[in-house]
Amino acid sequence: MQLQKDNKAPRYESVFHEAMVNVAFTQNWCNDQVKQAVSPYDITNQQFNVLRILRGQYPNPSTINLLKSRMLDKMCDASRIVDRLVQKDLICKNTNAYDKRAVDILINEKGMALLKKMDKEMDLSGIISCNLTKQEAELLTTLLEKARGKD
Repeated sequence: MQLQKDNKAPRYESVFHEAMVNVAFTQNWCNDQVKQAVSPYDITNQQFNVLRILRGQYPNPSTINLLKSRMLDKMCDASRIVDRLVQKDLICKNTNAYDKRAVDILINEKGMALLKKMDKEMDLSGIISCNLTKQEAELLTTLLEKARGKD
């Protein structure tokens, strides 16, 4: 199989084991493709994900907990990513008016402009649309959701 060649892996224990390795291998491949796509804009995959979440919430502010719950990479440090985006002047971070312990996070004009530019210049769906038909992509989505018990 192609995955065994790419991975230089021995035989798999089962077809299910091979499928799990293939999903992980493909996730890493997709992450690398997105990394290459966003790197010219001087942001990381995780920063891109946070900006998109904040744009979806706009004009309502978000919290660190909301970002953590919606981020694709559950292992990353959302607070550190927010601080980096504040340093890049792409988002604003303010103390919540009602709860001084909480912090409101909001995308600003510069962050919105960057995402608008990226929307025009990047084709993230092109990463797999050049290899899969629409029907194949729909089937893949269905199968991945089924594998996670979401059918």
